[in-house]
Amino acid sequence: MKRKIIVAITGASGAIYAKLLLDKLSLLMDQIEEIGVVMSDNAKDVWQFELKNEAFKTYPFVFYSKNDFMAPFASGSANFDTMIVCPCSMGTLARIANGTSSDLTTRAADVILKERRKLILVARETPLNLMHIQNMLTVTQAGGIICPASPSFYSQPQCIEDVAATVVDRVISLAGLKIDSYEWGQCGNKL
Repeated sequence: MKRKIIVAITGASGAIYAKLLLDKLSLLMDQIEEIGVVMSDNAKDVWQFELKNEAFKTYPFVFYSKNDFMAPFASGSANFDTMIVCPCSMGTLARIANGTSSDLTTRAADVILKERRKLILVARETPLNLMHIQNMLTVTQAGGIICPASPSFYSQPQCIEDVAATVVDRVISLAGLKIDSYEWGQCGNKL
C-alpha cells in the first residue's frame, strides 16, 4: 500500500533536515501515493538563512499555504496516513500538544492524532525546559512520536549532510518507508 504523507516544515533551526527529507522522499515515490507540504513563513526564512537558497520551491510536491484549511489533509476523510514535522519548533510542539489548530500544520497534526494515524515530530531545540518535556509527554501519550534531531555516528558520517541524514533516515524508517541506510549490526560492527 502506498503512503499519503504530510510534511510540515517549521521555523526551528535545522533546514538541512527538511531539505534531506524532501530529497529522500522524492526518491521513494514508488512507495508513496501523495505528498503534501506546508511551510511556515519562518521555515522559509530559516531555509534561506541556513542553506543560502530557495530550493524548497523546486520540489515536485504540492505545497499548501500555512492557512489553507481547504487542503485535503485538513480533514481525516482525505486518508493521509503519516505526518512528519521536520524540523519541529517548540512553539509548534506546544500548539499540537494543546490541540490549538491555529494553522494548517497544527490542524493536520490534530487530524492525524484524532484518526490514530502516525505523527512524527522531529524536535529541534536544546536545552529543553520543563514545558517542552511536558508537551513531548502529552504528544507521546496522544500517540505521536517524538524523534529528536539527534544524529548518530555509528555509520561514521563524513560530512554535515551525512550527519543530518542519520536523523532523516530514521524518520523515514519510522514513517514505514523502506530506505537503504545504515543499520546497527551491519558488516559485523565491533566495539
